[in-house]
Amino acid sequence: MKNFKWRRARAITKKEFFHILRDPFTLGAALGLPLFMVLMFGIAIEFNVKNIHLSVSDSDKTQSSRKLIETFGSSQYFLPKYAESPAETLSAIMSEQARATLIIPPNFEKDLYAGRTDEVQVLVDGSDSSTVGPISGYLGSIQNLANKNIALVNTISPYEVRTRFMFNPELNSRWFVIPGLVVLVMAILSILLTSLTVAREYENGSMELLLTTPVSPIEIIIGKLMPYFLLGCLSVIFIFLAAKFIFGVPFVGNILTFAVASFLFLVAYLAQGLVISVITRKQMVAMQIAMMSGMLPTQLLSGFVFPIESMPKVFQFLTMIFPARWYMEISRDSFLKGTSFFDLLIPIFGLTVFCLVMVTVGTHRFKRDLEP
Repeated sequence: MKNFKWRRARAITKKEFFHILRDPFTLGAALGLPLFMVLMFGIAIEFNVKNIHLSVSDSDKTQSSRKLIETFGSSQYFLPKYAESPAETLSAIMSEQARATLIIPPNFEKDLYAGRTDEVQVLVDGSDSSTVGPISGYLGSIQNLANKNIALVNTISPYEVRTRFMFNPELNSRWFVIPGLVVLVMAILSILLTSLTVAREYENGSMELLLTTPVSPIEIIIGKLMPYFLLGCLSVIFIFLAAKFIFGVPFVGNILTFAVASFLFLVAYLAQGLVISVITRKQMVAMQIAMMSGMLPTQLLSGFVFPIESMPKVFQFLTMIFPARWYMEISRDSFLKGTSFFDLLIPIFGLTVFCLVMVTVGTHRFKRDLEP
């Protein structure tokens, strides 16, 4: 480091910026990808299952049965559609015209007024596991609401249970998704673009030309990674502003803690992209390895879509080696919970360890391959 000159590193950075401006793929990925992903995922992803097509067979056709059906329809989760018979409701599920059925037996109102317990059958399409859980959760609330609407039971409960959801009172999916997009976009920009740009130098033979200049390997590393570090920082700022002013996601945490975690995560993935480039030296191979080692774990093993607590124990421990898991926790806690720096020491420590390992391996491997 004693021969390190910022002037030479800035020259490499300037060269890389000019390449980004001339390369449509790199420029489009760097500028267009964050905008595309935020708008697409922020609007399209919805974890609250709504507009469930419900096939209804009402064999009673009384005021009570109609109120029960209206309760399902007014919940904004179900779209009731009448069928002539229970067999027709089953056919609707078989043909995928409905996700669930409501079968009301004859003498439904008569049995209720007589004080006898009657049963209403709800059948759910179990082939789509993503809707089974939410539908089961809706049924309990709808049953309690239906009892009040039908007003057949005059007894007053001595207590009332009210549920309040902390940090996301309306269970808004965008509040959950968009903080995770910070992790996804940064991972794609850093590991993919970095692995491609260094591998391209090897393929074109320009790396040897760089070595004939007075520029040292560490100056090449910093100069080539700096543009993508700045692009990553711009992506974080863009998603942060889009989250607050376009989608209304609150940020109640410490901005400095979030910035430090973003820095560690970005440097770690830039170094990982460098390691991939040095090992493969081919753009196509580097892209494939970057997707398998960076993008797929970020999507599947970070908690972005699937809760880590629901995974088998082996995979829960496996997620600890991926920085996306720790940064995902910091990002969501910073946006929604306002967790303090000391409460986030474990994920920050995990990010720091991975960052140091990747920077050390990437720098040493790169210098070893380039120095005579």
